[in-house]
Amino acid sequence: MSVQDRKLAGQTDSGALEVLTLGLDGHIFALEAAHVREILDLVPVTEVPTANPFVAGLINVRGKVVPLADLRTKFGMERRPTTIDTRIIVIEIPLDGDQTTIGLLADKVYEVTEIKAAAIEETPRIGMTWRQEFIRCIGKRGDDFIVVLDIATVFSSVLRHKSEERAA
Repeated sequence: MSVQDRKLAGQTDSGALEVLTLGLDGHIFALEAAHVREILDLVPVTEVPTANPFVAGLINVRGKVVPLADLRTKFGMERRPTTIDTRIIVIEIPLDGDQTTIGLLADKVYEVTEIKAAAIEETPRIGMTWRQEFIRCIGKRGDDFIVVLDIATVFSSVLRHKSEERAA
């Protein structure tokens, strides 16, 4: 089934996909805007000893304890110090049947934009740096490519890994 045949959560009636674009290590990624709750400046992070390096901290978001994930770790990118442009994107996604709030570190947040249906393509089977199942589709905007993440799959892989550890 092609990307055009599947209705994505953030797609409009015209088939365009509404996304929040962000920068990580010089690459442009996107999250479906429907998952985004808010964007925060950096806040204090409480490190969690022996936690998975991908989700190694907790933050306080309006009195609620929220796990903080670093996509750089998940995608094998080098960790870098935060800058004035670093932001936390607070998202809400379904995990194991429950809506789950998670904070994501981003080097920079650009904008909410629409990717036209004609500019949405399947993820190539070869030549990708990141695991194919983590990528929902590729969007084209001018000369740039935007990697639209399947963020629920990124996090469900952490849950699968955790349940496999418990079973062992």
